[in-house]
Amino acid sequence: MSKYSSQPVVVKRSAETIAEQFADFRRLQSALDNLPADEKAKVGDVSFTEDTIKISTQQVGEIKFKVDRRTPEAISLKAEKSPVPMNLILEMKPVDAESTELTGVIDVDIPMMLRPIVGPTLQKAADQFGSLFARFV
Repeated sequence: MSKYSSQPVVVKRSAETIAEQFADFRRLQSALDNLPADEKAKVGDVSFTEDTIKISTQQVGEIKFKVDRRTPEAISLKAEKSPVPMNLILEMKPVDAESTELTGVIDVDIPMMLRPIVGPTLQKAADQFGSLFARFV
């Protein structure tokens, strides 16, 4: 598996508060709806249920991510409809009692020869994933 991580972002909330906020992904819909049009266009077609995030792209089609694990340290989502095995992980590391460092991680199983081709795109996606979730808290 290859890991692509976003730059860590520190937010002024405890890890427990963030984990509670992401206990039901439907809460994210209003935050997504309130993004400026240009940023919303970068996110693409995304929909939420309590435990899933569905992303539709022209390149891959629909990918459904379902919660695999929710803890105050990380929220892990496993791809159910993906051409390759993939996980999205939001890592949460407490900085202090009121601040948490968030890092978005894409853990994907791609052949070694394709990594130079798709790696930059996956890194960009990891950066967007990390910054998107940081904006939702």
